[in-house]
Amino acid sequence: MGLETNLNFRSSFNFVPEDYSVPVDLRQLLVQSGFEVGVHGLNHDGKLFKHPAGFKKRACRINQYLQEWNAAGFSSPSMISNLEWIGDLNIEYDCSSFDTDPFEPQPEGSGTIFPFEVMNSSKTKKYIELPYTLPQDHTLFVILQEKNIDTWIRKLDWIVENGGVAFLTTHPDYMNFEGTPCSREQYPASYYADFLEYVLRKYAGQYWHILPGNLARFWKERISRKN
Repeated sequence: MGLETNLNFRSSFNFVPEDYSVPVDLRQLLVQSGFEVGVHGLNHDGKLFKHPAGFKKRACRINQYLQEWNAAGFSSPSMISNLEWIGDLNIEYDCSSFDTDPFEPQPEGSGTIFPFEVMNSSKTKKYIELPYTLPQDHTLFVILQEKNIDTWIRKLDWIVENGGVAFLTTHPDYMNFEGTPCSREQYPASYYADFLEYVLRKYAGQYWHILPGNLARFWKERISRKN
């Protein structure tokens, strides 16, 4: 929160409700500080989409957390997803897909750097899917052990050239904020700060920084106007 606030950015913090400790005062602090809170699965066990009956059972509990947290968005752990099933959740948007990412357990990408509308399997509800379009920090710095943000910069510049949405998923639990030597499962938090500073420096006055919930509402209105 402090890193982003110092650079005048805000993001969505997504929590696993039945694996993480998610104090009410933490959620309230995030929202009061201009951030967004989303629901990140139910458990982080990769089993949410194994069977329709199991998903429906867990979906009831996920909807309870969405209501309790006043959350508009959902994201699936490890990007394992079924977008039609996700449509049964009481959400405005979902972030459980990507344009392209061969390193994910379910590597089929959406192939787009733009949001898109999804209808649930019963054809009764729609929501906006927001695919992430920049490689996840865990992929770059933990799996591939990259030592700079060059990949982020190249992809961001390409997205800008094509007028798309730059959507980045990071994990504060992998960031080392202490400046001490990083373990195999860590990377310097300065990498993330350097990326945000690059955005500020190169694209000042050219980008629209927006929370995912507001982006989803904007995109939904855009679709309505076209129709």
